[in-house]
Amino acid sequence: MLKNRVIPALLLKNGGLVKTLKFKDPKYVGDPINAIRIFNDKEVDELMVLDIVASKEGNEPDYKMIELFAGECFMPLCYGGGIKTLEQADRIFNMGVEKVSLQTATFENMELITGIAEKYGSQAVVISVDIKRNFFGKTKLYRSATGDTTNENWKEFLNSAIEAGAGEVLINAVDKDGTLTGPDLELIKEADEELDIPLIALGGISSMEDIREAIIAGASAVAAGAFFVFHGPHRAVLITYPKYEELEQMLDISNE
Repeated sequence: MLKNRVIPALLLKNGGLVKTLKFKDPKYVGDPINAIRIFNDKEVDELMVLDIVASKEGNEPDYKMIELFAGECFMPLCYGGGIKTLEQADRIFNMGVEKVSLQTATFENMELITGIAEKYGSQAVVISVDIKRNFFGKTKLYRSATGDTTNENWKEFLNSAIEAGAGEVLINAVDKDGTLTGPDLELIKEADEELDIPLIALGGISSMEDIREAIIAGASAVAAGAFFVFHGPHRAVLITYPKYEELEQMLDISNE
């Protein structure tokens, strides 16, 4: 078992697998079921599936699709997108999903986190925090459903979510999304200083060394999208995942 998880993050739009660039211009890259089967074969640690339009359009989660995903996955599955109530989360957990990722609903209702955590345990609740840097490089809390930043202090939001019962944090660097230019290590370090629960870093991963650097910076786990979906300078779609032995060697940082 690896000390640090390396997690493919699949983005969905209207049932299709897409990849975005800085949270914009979603590009269709294939069938999510096919991607899940490939990741099964490659013995992935964990899989994260995020519906990027459900909350934006005010839709409920696509339960039929989630049930298909849960039935295909051999690995633990985390789903995010459109979850507003405990009843919706119940339905998703009953399909075999191990974790839910929450964001939009928690801006108005932190009690949703508490309700899910009390029923299923804190480990089943991932709070998703999107961070965008402004013109001056200052980190701002970003609301993906509305596509704008807020003046709310992201660290205070994060701590409120943890107090409410979240057991894991997904921190996504908006400006790094899909760029393959390396993670925002400063952001990871800053977030890690606030946390005593696991931190998943997402955004910008382009190599095994990037994964390593993100973990050294403080991430408990690293998620990536474009790195596992695109290949070569022309971004040809090719779903990949490192071999277990490669990850084991790369993650052996205990003596550093």
